[in-house]
Amino acid sequence: VQLQASGGGLVQAGGSLRLSCAAAGSILSIDAMGWFRQIPGKEREMVARITSGGSTNYADFVKGRFTISRDNAKNTVYLQMNSLKPEDTAVYYCVIGITTNQPIGPILNDYWGRGTLVTVSS
Repeated sequence: VQLQASGGGLVQAGGSLRLSCAAAGSILSIDAMGWFRQIPGKEREMVARITSGGSTNYADFVKGRFTISRDNAKNTVYLQMNSLKPEDTAVYYCVIGITTNQPIGPILNDYWGRGTLVTVSS
């Protein structure tokens, strides 16, 4: 299984970006999907999460500005980021819970994307 994230880049404060992350490979099913971010010198932190049923959770610092969504047919999770602030500058990572068929049977694991850099200039 591989995750391919895209959509990062440089944007001015107040602008918008849309991240996407697609999973590919021998996938039996997909569970929750989410986005984390890591600001240089800080711990990785959760940004948003969406369950298989479509329920969402957001970190307080992005509520009202970011929207997470998913396309189950494409095994893809999105993060629409609006009203971006310089403090949103970070490497953003997608994470997807994926069940694959292993010798001992189906196993659910979290798979991480490689990260995409978002830079917000003031």
